Amino acid sequence: MTKIEAVIQPSKLDAVKDALVELGVEGMTILEARGHGRQKGHTEFYRGREYAVDLLPKIKLEVVTSDERVEPAIQAIIAAARTGSIGDGKIFVSKVDEVIRIRNEERGEIAL
Repeated sequence: MTKIEAVIQPSKLDAVKDALVELGVEGMTILEARGHGRQKGHTEFYRGREYAVDLLPKIKLEVVTSDERVEPAIQAIIAAARTGSIGDGKIFVSKVDEVIRIRNEERGEIAL
């Protein structure tokens, strides 16, 4: 099993979620986050004053899936989230040793 964590633009959430559901990846956790990468934020004007916005709104999406679905899921996220601009996001992939469903103690891929 593999955990895929994607940090994406908030405007791309529905497209990424729909692409993953279409692949059969149903369980996911979605978190609102703030951060920056190379873009380092931006400046805005409000009532004639300029101020820096250092931490931009992002969405963090977490999915645990079987090893066979990892590459198709990654490609679906990339296709749905890419705009070609700085700030499109990142994907982190890591191995998961065990999954346990709390309700009935099922273990492994059946618990996904």
